[in-house]
Amino acid sequence: MPAAGPAGATEIPAAEPGAAAVPREPGRGHRRAGTTSSRPAGSPGGGPRAAPGITPRLPDSVEPSADPEVDGTGDPAEQPRRRRAVLIALAATATASAAALVAGLLSWAPEPAEPTEAARPLTAAEADRLAAVRVTNQRDVRAGVRVSVGAGGGRTELVGWVDWARPLVYLDVSGPGAGAERGLVQATTSTLLVRPDPTAAPTPASPPLVPPGDRWRLRELPDGRGLPAVRDLLLGLAAARVDPAEPEARRMRGETLDGVPVDVIQAPLAALRPADRSTPPPDRLPRLWVDRDARLHRLEGRLPDGTPVTVELARADRPTLRPVDALGGRPGLPRALTDAEADRLARLPARLRTAGGAGLTLAAPSGDLRGSGWVSWAGSAAYLSVVGGDDPGRRTLLRARPGSVARLVMPAGGPAAPPLPAPAGLVRVGGRPPGDDVERLLDTALRGGGPAAAAVRIRDDRVAARTVDVIEVRPGLRWWIDRGGLPRRLELRTGRGVWVWLDLAPGRVPALPGAERAVSPPAKRR
Repeated sequence: MPAAGPAGATEIPAAEPGAAAVPREPGRGHRRAGTTSSRPAGSPGGGPRAAPGITPRLPDSVEPSADPEVDGTGDPAEQPRRRRAVLIALAATATASAAALVAGLLSWAPEPAEPTEAARPLTAAEADRLAAVRVTNQRDVRAGVRVSVGAGGGRTELVGWVDWARPLVYLDVSGPGAGAERGLVQATTSTLLVRPDPTAAPTPASPPLVPPGDRWRLRELPDGRGLPAVRDLLLGLAAARVDPAEPEARRMRGETLDGVPVDVIQAPLAALRPADRSTPPPDRLPRLWVDRDARLHRLEGRLPDGTPVTVELARADRPTLRPVDALGGRPGLPRALTDAEADRLARLPARLRTAGGAGLTLAAPSGDLRGSGWVSWAGSAAYLSVVGGDDPGRRTLLRARPGSVARLVMPAGGPAAPPLPAPAGLVRVGGRPPGDDVERLLDTALRGGGPAAAAVRIRDDRVAARTVDVIEVRPGLRWWIDRGGLPRRLELRTGRGVWVWLDLAPGRVPALPGAERAVSPPAKRR
């Protein structure tokens, strides 16, 4: 028996001098399969001794064998103890390796990231580009826009176009936070019109290039919030003159946006100043993505009420926009009247008396007013029934004479045209001078005509399947006159910047309350 070593370890006998030592493998038995044992010849299970200096060759394959040398059944009694010692040593080595690996992972730290580009003051060239951004927008006239207001479930998305030269904004409003504002928007610097559509798709999409002509309403909202703040921001991105230098402006970094190299510049922006008009702290200043030609591609900031806003500009998406009729319709190319146009306008009062009267249809986006009735130029009277979208449960009857209007409020119901005969209350009430926009429009339609000397032809157009000339007889008053000389529409611009109008259908009209009776000339004496 070999002698036991320290801690119960078993010493492994050394091979005889000159024998090729083959290490034992852990596990049950040792697969020798044709190899030469390192035991002395003549020991139990021993084989012939290998020649000195010669390493035995392993066979290409090992076949199962019943030889006790192969399965270890013939090993001496000390062999299991030796195998256990080897296994214990291997386990200790594995444990130490694992501990070292864990210790290494715990002490590992990532390589430091590349240092980011440091913010710095603008160079002279960068300051010049920033100062020219709004002038460049004015020069480019139009651009496509995509605006995101708010974040998360309260986010509102607006997609459409801005025309800086007109100026006009035309947007489709959607997103989870759109609420009652979902639909279409057209706005100028002073007027904001909405066309609500609760059934519109929740995903943002460009509005139709030819806007629908109905259901537009004047929306008055507080400045600095929501749609008015977005309108002011978009239209405020253009100016006729270069802006002054901004000492607070800093270049944050360079980027490539849609293949275009840009500078990300942090600078104050007038349209995004807080409600108290103070300058925001440096970390709240807007950021502008400006290319080498002073064109703005992106903007991030906060509206005056603190709501985050992002604007992306599509510089190549720039179709010609068409304002809705409530904003004056197509601008056309105003010019002086031709002789034929001036003659038709001069003859208008006589033609009105000859026509006798006309049916009236009122459209006014302020309060979403709708109305119908008649005007009698022969009887110098008009009679109109008006219903407002804000109060559809009642209607207002208007009886007009030149310079005088009477009104009667009554419950809505029945046909859209005013009742005939007129209610006794309307007949008895006294008249007063025209007050609101509808009353002034009705009085103008009743009087007819206008000063031809200052008249300007705005454009040609179509209404009631007829081609007309849109003639502005004075700023804010337009007649639409067909080529036969009869009026088809009368428009009036209100103090709120929107237009109200009466569509006219010349023809026979019923007897109207307050109308003058035609008086036959006295018979001549024989």
